[in-house]
Order: sequence, then C-alpha cells, then structure tokens
Amino acid sequence: MQGTRNLTQGPINKQLFKLALPIMATSFIQMAYSLTDMAWVGRLGSEAVAVIGSVGMLTWMSSSISLLNKVGSEVSVAQSIGARNEVNARNFASHNITIALLLSICWGCMLFILANPIISIYKLESHISQDAVSYLRIVSTALPFVFLSAAFTGIYNAAGRSQIPFYISGTGLILNIILDPIFIFLFDLGTNGAAYATWISQAFVLIIFIYQLRVRDTLLGNFSFIVKLKKEYTVRIFKLGLPVALLNTLFAFVNMFLCRTASAHGGHIGLMTFTTGGQIEAITWNTSQGFSTALSTFIAQNYAAGNNHRVMRSWYTTLRMTLIFGTLCTFLFIFYGNEIFSIFVPEEAAYIAGGTFLRIDGYSQLFMMLEITMQGVFYGLGRTVPPAITSITCNYLRIPLALFFISIGMGVEGIWWAVCATTIIKGIVLLIWFIFIKGKVFKADVKQEELVLPTN
Repeated sequence: MQGTRNLTQGPINKQLFKLALPIMATSFIQMAYSLTDMAWVGRLGSEAVAVIGSVGMLTWMSSSISLLNKVGSEVSVAQSIGARNEVNARNFASHNITIALLLSICWGCMLFILANPIISIYKLESHISQDAVSYLRIVSTALPFVFLSAAFTGIYNAAGRSQIPFYISGTGLILNIILDPIFIFLFDLGTNGAAYATWISQAFVLIIFIYQLRVRDTLLGNFSFIVKLKKEYTVRIFKLGLPVALLNTLFAFVNMFLCRTASAHGGHIGLMTFTTGGQIEAITWNTSQGFSTALSTFIAQNYAAGNNHRVMRSWYTTLRMTLIFGTLCTFLFIFYGNEIFSIFVPEEAAYIAGGTFLRIDGYSQLFMMLEITMQGVFYGLGRTVPPAITSITCNYLRIPLALFFISIGMGVEGIWWAVCATTIIKGIVLLIWFIFIKGKVFKADVKQEELVLPTN
C-alpha cells in the first residue's frame, strides 16, 4: 500500500522499537505542552498553577474524547493494512477525520458557552475562577486543531510511520516553548498568555499535517479529508474508539470530583498538588503509552494477517520493556519526589505537598505500566471493551475509597492512596483477563471478514 510499512514480516523487536520510540516521543511532546505552561506559569505562583490545573482536567477530557478517532484510526486502518485492503484503509481514514471535526466543533462550543458553571465546580476563589474561565474559553476554540491532529497521528501510526507525527508535534512544541515566555511575561498576559501560545502552536501543527499529506506524501493514495459518512464505517469506528474515549472521559470526570475534594480539604495547594502531580506522572504514563500504541498497531496488522505467534512475542517484548522502565520511575518518585516536583513549582509548601503525592503514587507505577501495556494488547485485537470495563469500574471506585480514607483522618493524602490502590487493581485485573481469554482468542483461525469491512 502507498506510503505504509508492513509489520507482518521482519524482526519483531526492531520493528516495535522503531514504531514505539517516535510514538513515545510524540506522547512526551503532547505532555510537554502542559508541562511547559506549568513551568512558566509556576513562576507566577501556586494560584496561577491552580488556574492551569483546573482547566487541565477539561483539556484532558477533550483529549480523551479525541481518542475515539485516534484509536479508531490506529485499529481500523492498521487492520485494513494488515488485510491488504487499501480501499477500506482510505475510507476508514477519511471517516475518522470527518468524525473528529464534527466532534471537536460540538465539544468546543459547549465548553466555551458553559465555561462559568463548569469552572464553578472547583469552588475556587473568585479571581482564580475568572482567570480559569478566560483560559478555558481560549483553549476551547483550538479543539478542532487538537482533534484533527490526533486523527492524523492515528492514521500515520497505523501505517507504521510514527516518525511523521513526532517531527510535526516536535515543531509545534518548539514554537510553544518560544511563545510561552513572550506571551506570559513580555506581553504581560499571565495565564492567558500560555493559552494563546498553545493555541497558535496547535494550529501550526495542524497546518503542517495538512501540508504533509497534500503536498509531500502519498499515504494511502491521497485520501479525502471530508466525506459523507457511511453507516458501516462509522459504526465500526465507534465500536473501536468509543469504549476507549468513554473510559478516558469518565476518568476525567472522576478526577474533576477528586480535584474538588482535594481543593475542599487542601485548598488551592491541594488542587495544585493533584493536577501538577498528574502532569508529572504523565512522564511514566506517556512512556508506557508509547509502547502500548506501538503494540496495538503491531498486533492489529499481525492479527488481521493471522500471525498469532508474532502477536504473543510482541506482547512479551513490550511487557519486559515497560516493567524495566516502571521500576526506575518507582525508585525516582519514592526517593526523589520533592526534588522532582520543585522543578515545576519551586514554592516550598507546594513541592513538599507534591513530594508526598509522588511518593505515594510511586508504589503504583509498575502496575500502571502493566495496565497500559495490556490495553495495547486488547486494542490491537479489536477488543476495546475489557479495558473500558476495568478502568471505568476501578476509576469510579476511587471516589468512595477517597472519601472513606478522608473520613478516617487521612486528610488529602487519602485521595492519593485511593488513586494508588485502584491503579494497582487495574493492572492486575487486565492481566488476568487476558490470560483467561487468550486461548479462546487464538484457538480459531482469524477471519479477516470479522476484522475489516468488505470492499464495496
């Protein structure tokens, strides 16, 4: 197929690394947008960080919704490529982009209109709330850039060309790093300056994606970006992507509740600790997510091609790599929590509280990486429901568990322990689930007509 890499043949380890490293780097770049904003805004004080953190939950929710088409692209296009069906690959790519545009416009308009009541959930001081509303309205208008870029990234990942999104996203990050101090300090726009810098950078990323596909590339034969939606392709995309988007969106709702609880019991320091700590934890999350996405793409192509032995070998390889890295992160979080947190928020009260969060969170790092690796396996097989059930159940368990820990006198730290405990449970449950069903999954020969739609 035009512009794609065949992952059904060749050395597994080399292909996984070559696919995973750019995806991992791209994930770090996406995370770095928020961390860059946090690092610069942190110089304005903990209240300014609370502004970014409160909206950060909503931008996280937006990114979760965009996963519908990112994962939808990665699985549907990759399985079509593995089955050597270029017509379906093009149609799935076009439908994912069209759906992403429609979703982003609807969601962005809702956030812009309802910014005030949404931010009021956090019960922040009035001046912090007003800054957060202004910040949210700016970033909500950039959501079409975010959603479309996510869909384009998924298509390139499915084609085995993960280095392209890395280069494009890296360009956007460099621009964001340059613009942040200019808008925040030189133009004296404060937190709004960070929002404007991110808006411009994300728009620039989308422009480069379009240029790459229309001028420099021949990926899948220059497929259409906007098409009239057909039921068979739309249903397949929602079947693959909706469970993933749903579990991540509901996860964001849970974290919004926990943010409010942290704010109620720890003030703006409690809120800042949870949101900034989550951004720091994203370093480990994005590393394992990079391997998981590569594993999903690799498995999707090989499962569709009937290469079940390559599916299992890729799982073993990825599991070893993520567990090694998880052990390192556990050590750093537990023993150097204060030092790591102070890099982003140098205020003493903030980094002491943040160090406590990271130490508690450190005990769950290995299990978090196990969970995300297992998600990649399930997604590649086209079975996105088991991770959704596990994550939604355990994530909502955090609410009563956090309230219980607080009620027995653990204070705001009870929230951190609730997060840690449920993360451990998720990793164990998904591993057991896959071990239980893998014999059934691979017992029968793969029927390609069940994986992709017929050409028509």
